[in-house]
Parts: sequence; C-alpha cells; structure tokens
Amino acid sequence: MSASSSQLPLSGGPGAAANGPAREHVVVARGLTKRFGKFTAVDGLDLTIAKGEVVGFIGPNGAGKSTAIRMLCALLAPSAGAASVAGFDVAREPESVRAHIGYMSQKFSLYGDLTCLENLRFFAGIYRVPRTVLDERMRFAVAMAGIEGREDALVRTLAGGWRQRLALGCAILHRPPVLFLDEPTSGVEPQARRRFWDLIHQLAGDGVTVLVSTHYVDEAEYCNRIALIDAGRLVTVGSPGELRGEQLGGQLFECACASLGEAVAVLRATPGVLDAAIFGDKLHVLLADAPAAPAASVAHALPDRLAREGIDASAFAPIRPGLEDVFVQLVSRAKRRPGNGVARTGDGERT
Repeated sequence: MSASSSQLPLSGGPGAAANGPAREHVVVARGLTKRFGKFTAVDGLDLTIAKGEVVGFIGPNGAGKSTAIRMLCALLAPSAGAASVAGFDVAREPESVRAHIGYMSQKFSLYGDLTCLENLRFFAGIYRVPRTVLDERMRFAVAMAGIEGREDALVRTLAGGWRQRLALGCAILHRPPVLFLDEPTSGVEPQARRRFWDLIHQLAGDGVTVLVSTHYVDEAEYCNRIALIDAGRLVTVGSPGELRGEQLGGQLFECACASLGEAVAVLRATPGVLDAAIFGDKLHVLLADAPAAPAASVAHALPDRLAREGIDASAFAPIRPGLEDVFVQLVSRAKRRPGNGVARTGDGERT
C-alpha cells in the first residue's frame, strides 16, 4: 500500500464479513463528492468493495453513477472526500490507479474503422502489455469475445454483443485487479447481455474486483451486492436477498385490471394505499397494515372501490416484493426522509 493511501482502511472495517475472515477491500470511498458549480452530482459516497466481488451500481439515468465511476478511475478529481483503488489514492496517485484498473466507458470505446486485431494491438500498446505475452493475451480476448474467424473484420460491422465483449477483452489485456464497467450492456440484446455477465463472473472467480453500473434492474440479480444511487446519494447497499427482505412499510399485493392508468390514480387516492404502480399488465399495490385496518381487509375491498369508478379488477393477491418494488420504495422513502439520509443493508456502514 502506498503511503498516501494508508489513511483509508483497505481490509476489515465496516464492509468486512461479520461472521468470517476479513476480506481485503480494493475499492474504498469515504464521503466522495463531486460538484459542478452549484450542482452536486455525487454527494458523500461511502462504499467498500472486496477483492473478487461484483457490485452493481444501480440507479436511473442522471443518478451520478458515471460521475462516481470516473472519480474512482482517477479520471475526474473529487470535490471532497477520499477514495483508494488497488491501494492507491485516486487524488494523489491517479497514474498508478489507472495502471491497475480496466475501464469500459458508457459510450462504445473501440474504433469502428479499425479491425478487431488492430483495436487489440492499439489498447495493448496503451496498457504497455509486454510483447512476450501479447499474442497469448490477444488470442484470449478473441476467444472471450467469440469473434474467431472475424479478427480482420472492421469493428463497426460487428453485432452489439460482440463489440461489447471485444471492448471487455481490450480492457483486461493488462490483467488489471479492478474492473469498472459503466453501463456495458446498454442497447445490447438480452441473450448477449447474459453472456456478458457470464464473462464478468468468470473474471470475478479469478479474483478481479468488478463495479458495474446499469439501469437494468434484472441485472442486479447477477451481483454479489447492489449499491442503489439516486440524485447523487447512495440510498442503500446490500445483497439481492437482503434488499428483497427490506421492510417496505406495508404489504404488497398484485391484481389484473383494465384501464391500468386510471386504476393507479384511483388507488393512490384511496385510504390505506401507500403506493400503486404498473408492472407489465398487472398492478402492484403497497398497502398499510394496521390493527384497525389490516392490509388483507383493505385489499379485499379494493375491487369494489375500482368497480365504483367503472374499472374491472381481479382479486388482490399478496406477493413477494421484487427488486424493482424495493428500489421504487427505497428511493421514494429517501426523498421523503429529512436530510435525505442513507440506509445501509448488510455491510455495516452508517445509516
């Protein structure tokens, strides 16, 4: 560890496993903040990521995910706070940080007018990959991307999934211990997205630490832990299972009905209904649960309430919350909380 990064804990501490040996933290952020004039893009980010862990940065567009990743990659100077990556301080040792990470930007980063092999050679030169291992590393990247037989094709002619896997291959030519992926599957078809995530977990199995941002909630299921960010602030951190078990403040019910939009408006104005949202061709309704008005009793009366407005609906059945239900409620709760405090689930950090 470098002297300048020794002020940040890289093992043990808040993010360590409570019932097992402490794991080395290769990414540590404490109070990381970025301001652009009067606008705060990232506000007091606290996050630790262990070696070989896959952490999903989940949040809507404009939430601050890309800005946070660029600070951790030492591409953007923080306005406040501190961070270390692979033992190096992002503010004081940016060149050392960049030498020890792989980075895929939100926008496609390869050169479309170059062939696949030419792109690989170009990035190998940037990362100073030794000539003695260059051919082996390039063969590995070609196989990982699944472009055997297309090595001499111009990158712009490749399908989106191939391009993204090739970009990942370019990002790991120098075998970095930490990998930052900024919405790498945006615009990629579902089957290619799943293959991309298989590659991510193969890398994590080899000890590579991965922080990947996405606005696809279903991709959160592939992560060891999820960091939910909104409006520049971290809302919660936890495993998918821990977040699904998060208390929503009521019971969740589902129903099928006609005129979904009208039904949502009616339900949100109904006493006992905390929230209502459209999920595909169904409604998810969060109901308060109190001794004087149990959620089940409120749910039983809702079809009649809708019928009085001319809306046919099925019976409301209790369901287990999904991650999207949890995310919607946690973000709404954070916006209502005085001072917009931050919750933490499962990693012991402050609330």
